Amino acid sequence: MQDAPQVENPRKLFVGNLSWGTTKDMIVSTFSQYGEIEDAVLITDRMSGRSKGIAFVTFTTEESAQAAIEALNGTELDGRQIIVNVARPKAPREDRGGDRRGGGRSNFGGGRPNRY
Repeated sequence: MQDAPQVENPRKLFVGNLSWGTTKDMIVSTFSQYGEIEDAVLITDRMSGRSKGIAFVTFTTEESAQAAIEALNGTELDGRQIIVNVARPKAPREDRGGDRRGGGRSNFGGGRPNRY
């Protein structure tokens, strides 16, 4: 089944090069100066819970999003020079085929090595 192609949303911004210590509250506080925020997501590592240094901020209007890009791209937030631009749609994942039940390396996780 093919997913419909995703289109660019000019209200959704990518924010990159964030410090690992940057919080969602810091992002909301900084970006809300340029308009009403619909959503803000700080991307974190599933295992450690630590920030991956990127976030997505969605404004209610394109004008607010554009104002935030113009004002904040290249500025410093929490000690890092941040990148702010319109978020690109997520690229579709290619089907790598194979058995979806798992598998992989037979010696993964220890145990005796395979003998040929």
